[in-house]
Amino acid sequence: MANSLSSAKRQRQNETRRASNRVRKSKLKTQMRKFTDAAHDSDRERAAKEFALTSKLLDQAAAKNTIHRNAAARNKSRLAKQLNKIGK
Repeated sequence: MANSLSSAKRQRQNETRRASNRVRKSKLKTQMRKFTDAAHDSDRERAAKEFALTSKLLDQAAAKNTIHRNAAARNKSRLAKQLNKIGK
């Protein structure tokens, strides 16, 4: 329970941001799962398409501070490494 008007406002803002961050993270995890499924199926064309979408979502999440920018870069690097292994 907030004691002041400013703390009540801060609580409302935190709830709103938490909700949008949860949506963003959920979409990101789902997209990463789609990429890994395509990579495990050794479908390079589909994996490349999913990689592009995943990279975009990672960049957007990092830009909005949902995840740290270094975490986004690390995940993109790992996914790119998986993509490059396909078809060799």
